Amino acid sequence: MRTPLTLARTLVTLGALAGLALAALVAALSVGSVGVDGRDVLDALRGRGASEATAVVRDLRLPRALAAFGVGGLLALAGALMQLLLRNPLADPYVLGISGGAAVGALGALLAGASAVAGPAAFAGALLSTFIVFALARSDAERSPWAPTRLLLTGVVVAAGWGAAIALLLALAPAAQVKGMVYWLLGDLSGTSSPAAALATLGIVLACALSLARDLNALARGGDEAASLGVEVPRTAIALYALSALATAAAVTTAGSIGFVGLVVPHAVRLALGNDQRLLLPAAAFVGGTLLLVADTAARTVVAPLELPVGVLTALIGVPAFLWLLNRGR
Repeated sequence: MRTPLTLARTLVTLGALAGLALAALVAALSVGSVGVDGRDVLDALRGRGASEATAVVRDLRLPRALAAFGVGGLLALAGALMQLLLRNPLADPYVLGISGGAAVGALGALLAGASAVAGPAAFAGALLSTFIVFALARSDAERSPWAPTRLLLTGVVVAAGWGAAIALLLALAPAAQVKGMVYWLLGDLSGTSSPAAALATLGIVLACALSLARDLNALARGGDEAASLGVEVPRTAIALYALSALATAAAVTTAGSIGFVGLVVPHAVRLALGNDQRLLLPAAAFVGGTLLLVADTAARTVVAPLELPVGVLTALIGVPAFLWLLNRGR
């Protein structure tokens, strides 16, 4: 039997997750080719000190660590919303082509030599993919014009189309650009200069999703039951998809395509904490951010001075973790 959601339980759970995130942040700022002790980390966070260690923390590691947390939180939050929208625990931000559209936009800008607009191009690609999927998946039903099965099938086909477009762009790209484009597709936080966009988008998406928490809890029981409780199912579905598209576009724009975070984290949090969206959504954001922060720290330190694509690390973590969760759920 699930423990009823209370304010005390919510605060304790989120406080514990925030503590884990803070510990991961401190580790990310301390570990690397240049060793940094706790005092230098504290000085860098306060904006004090002019040593090499504080400069490394303040100018290099802190922006990257905060961006990793923001991207991980966005992917986990988008995954939780997509799984609720499709009522399928195997859904994630990439299954409906949102990430593929963003990747095509960014790679197209890079191929055209307009790297300065790669971010806006990725966002435009994600929105275009959203529009295409919703336009093609619409049915004539009044109560639920976007049925989960129809959305899922349409999204899979659109995602396959974006995959073909990505392959075409890589085939047309000059040899000197292909390596960088492939590396970006695998997930790369090394070029992140500012985490502001990712963190701001995370806050906006989370706030908007929590404002719909009552409707989302009803929607989790099924479209017909939600409609009988007064939920405007079509409007709520559009809101969920728009928030998922915004979160995924911001994540892909910041760090490229990073898999498994949006799939594994919401599933794990749901098994551990239940399906109440008031707790599930912020908890997924914290866990996703912490997971990607740990993975990025490992990616830049495990084989230093070489750096691994963080998407490879999340896949290596996510595959066995998801198989274990499936076995545990069974």
